[in-house]
Amino acid sequence: MEQIFKQCPACRTTWFDYTDFLADPCLQLIGYQALFENLTKGLFLFNHSCGTTMSITVEALQHLYSGPVYTERVIGSKKCPGLCLVKKETGPCPAECDCAYVRSIMQIVKQWQKGEICVREDAGRNLPLQR
Repeated sequence: MEQIFKQCPACRTTWFDYTDFLADPCLQLIGYQALFENLTKGLFLFNHSCGTTMSITVEALQHLYSGPVYTERVIGSKKCPGLCLVKKETGPCPAECDCAYVRSIMQIVKQWQKGEICVREDAGRNLPLQR
C-alpha cells in the first residue's frame, strides 16, 4: 500500500507525495504558524478548494531548502521585522535569524509550478441544478 503524504480532512482528496501536493492548483499557501520551541513542528497553512484549511509541518518540507540556517534568534529585537508573528504573512524575511529559513521554504512553495486547472474530485456533487 502506497504511503500517503497528506489527505484533506474534509473532502478526502489524497496526495501521495509532496510534489503532487505542491503542484495541486486547488491548494494555496495562506500562512505559517510558528512554534518557536521547535521550528520543525511549525505549520504551513494551506487553503483547499473544498473550503477547508489544512497544515503541513515545516519538517515535511524542510528538505526543499539548502541555504544557510542561522543559529541566532532575533525575534523581539530591532533586527526582526516580526513576520513570524503574523500568521497570514508569507513573505521572505531579511533577518539573519534561525527562523528565516522557514520563510525561505515558503518562497519555494509559492513559486512551485502548479497544474493548470483545479479539478476537484467532488465537483458537481451537492450543487444546485442549473436550469
